[in-house]
Amino acid sequence: MELSLATIVLWAVPVVLAITLHEAAHGFVARQFGDQTAYMLGRVTLNPLKHIDPIGTIAVPGFLIAVSVLTRAPLFIFGWAKPVPVNFGNLRHPKRDMFWVAGAGPFANFVMAVAWAFLLKAAVSGTAIDSNGLSEMARAGIQVNLMLMALNLLPILPLDGGRLAVSLLPHSLAQSYARLEPYGFMVVILLLATGVLGTLMLPLLRAGEYAIRLLLQLG
Repeated sequence: MELSLATIVLWAVPVVLAITLHEAAHGFVARQFGDQTAYMLGRVTLNPLKHIDPIGTIAVPGFLIAVSVLTRAPLFIFGWAKPVPVNFGNLRHPKRDMFWVAGAGPFANFVMAVAWAFLLKAAVSGTAIDSNGLSEMARAGIQVNLMLMALNLLPILPLDGGRLAVSLLPHSLAQSYARLEPYGFMVVILLLATGVLGTLMLPLLRAGEYAIRLLLQLG
């Protein structure tokens, strides 16, 4: 696959949507459980400009996509948006409600992956839409969203999976685990640099792919 403007656009749309809706979902669910912080700052919105981080949303994913296309290496998407501010102390039941707020982002990515899979099923050759461009964009949407879902479900703070772990652990263990958050990003970078991150994500990716094929009866 050649790196072209069309390729960039076909991948950019799913990437921006995946990261934007992931963050908006956190803010939306936090509001339902009592924290208005993200809403008051205008972050509970589908406007990507409110969530895009120039480096994490555009430069880093764009670089990884370009490397994959030019070298034909397996694609690995890594990126981030401006974190949606959540004051967990404002939640009605902070430890319990943290589970739903943290889980909202990966769940949004899975829902988007399913939606892209529906589009793929409608756009393949011989169907009503029959568009190579839409098919390619849909495949990108599935791949990007499943990768972000799998990445964020890893139990490493400050990833969503880390917050899910804090919510589920007994109080004393949760407090101890939460103290590791300042080192979490360095752990993720180390795992990425050594290739271990992809291995850890693989079971979650396979589970997501299986669920989509089961739901849509896709080959």
